[in-house]
Amino acid sequence: MTLLSVENLTVALPPGGDRPHAVEGITLAVNPGEILCVVGESGSGKSITANATMGLLPKGLPVTSGRIMFEGQNLLALSPEAMRRLRGQRLAMIFQEPMTALNPVMRVGEQIAEAMRVHGVGGNAAARVIELLAAVNLPDPAATARSYPFRLSGGQRQRVMIAMALALEPTLLIADEPTTALDVTTQMQILRLIREIQGRRGTGVMFITHDFGVVAEIADRVAVMQKGRIVEQGPAAEVLNNPQHPYTQGLIAAVPHGGAMMTPPSTAPLVLQAKGIEKTYRRPGGWFGPKPVVRAVHDADFVLRKGETLGLVGESGSGKSTLARCVVKLVQPEKGEIVFEGADLRPLSRGAWKPYRKRIQMVFQDPFASLNPRRKVGDIIAEGPITHGTPRAEALARARELLSLVQLDAGAMERFPHEFSGGQRQRIGIARALAMEPELLIADEPVSALDVSVQAQVLALLADIRARLGLTMLFITHDLRVAAQVCDRIAVMRRGAIVEQGPTAEVFGNPQHEYTRQLLDSIPGRGWTPPVLAAE
Repeated sequence: MTLLSVENLTVALPPGGDRPHAVEGITLAVNPGEILCVVGESGSGKSITANATMGLLPKGLPVTSGRIMFEGQNLLALSPEAMRRLRGQRLAMIFQEPMTALNPVMRVGEQIAEAMRVHGVGGNAAARVIELLAAVNLPDPAATARSYPFRLSGGQRQRVMIAMALALEPTLLIADEPTTALDVTTQMQILRLIREIQGRRGTGVMFITHDFGVVAEIADRVAVMQKGRIVEQGPAAEVLNNPQHPYTQGLIAAVPHGGAMMTPPSTAPLVLQAKGIEKTYRRPGGWFGPKPVVRAVHDADFVLRKGETLGLVGESGSGKSTLARCVVKLVQPEKGEIVFEGADLRPLSRGAWKPYRKRIQMVFQDPFASLNPRRKVGDIIAEGPITHGTPRAEALARARELLSLVQLDAGAMERFPHEFSGGQRQRIGIARALAMEPELLIADEPVSALDVSVQAQVLALLADIRARLGLTMLFITHDLRVAAQVCDRIAVMRRGAIVEQGPTAEVFGNPQHEYTRQLLDSIPGRGWTPPVLAAE
């Protein structure tokens, strides 16, 4: 018996957009005890399909045709009150961003208990909350229940969302990109947890993702969406290993293969050398007790030679970004040496550091947050050179050249950051960094939030720029497949320290540290090798 059947679903978009429908003619099914992965890029209609199923579409996105049959009844024909009774009890959803889905001023235990009370499930709610938090493998469930969402890590918040979704033991679970922004080990724990729950309770799962590694890890069947339509669906093994549609083939071809090529040791001159870098922070303490000291970075030694790319890999909180910010003096380390072309940058005053800021540039993880929303793109790119004395006309001409280099048209000069997609904003961030003609480029998670095809384009762009300009790069990532593709050498960070480093092929092929082995074992779909597809 089919648990969920979406039949010829069409959801309209407001007039004046690029296309008339958010989704058009969607037909898919989820069976009990089955995981269906719905795959596609941003804007393909995946989340619209999920929200339509849950009855959570905004008024501006009306369903114009089709049915959504769940346990024999058409969800689209139910009243709001009937849908509220089903949501949580028979249908449940894990949202992509738990920090916005959880109430920030309620303890997480109270939020889970509230979901049960709303559906008339009384009894000992407090005991049930502890049981649920333990079921999703949260440490110290009682303490977690008393915590506010901001006190928990991203992975812990996601587990709380799963516990809340499972509180009433629904028969259908919809998971909307629940692992997108998580570290590889936390991501693997969440995937195994969902698979375990699905197997133990016979729950049907609609899992929305753009990561084919995740698909290879957990999917029974796959539906691929493009521009509001399903272009291919079938058993996971068939879609992954023998994709038929050109769009599916393109997505799979863009997946980093995770294989690192052996490169000969570089004998080029040293550009950057870090010795004994240490950065600590103090957490708020009690009224009378000492404030706890957090060693964000310690024992951080590495070298970077001209034309090389060194990858800093590790989980959130490992110190990668803090170490990079120490290099560009966005934070001040207490100890150590940061030697750039023979000069120790750490003790320099702000004024003495200014000439080096032109030579060392950074591409930030979130381009939307790092680009001034009130300034046009041309002015954003030209601002750095103008500050350093370049005439405005010359700086703007250079900005046009750089937009061409990052494959954006000259018309982008007169537009604002919000008028671009995430991938395009990242290209603008790269152009802004290159405007200073740096000798060292630091890229902090530049592709972590991008779709797989856009990610491939940005990585190819960085590789092309590196080859053409002879750039030296410090590349920060938690995605080991990306690191394998772009880095000559790898430094693995854990709890502020570099625990292993060496040529990428050696670190991936014969990891020496237990933590490195743990990271590699947690790569989703590691046993699946994307097929080599013939060029058209």
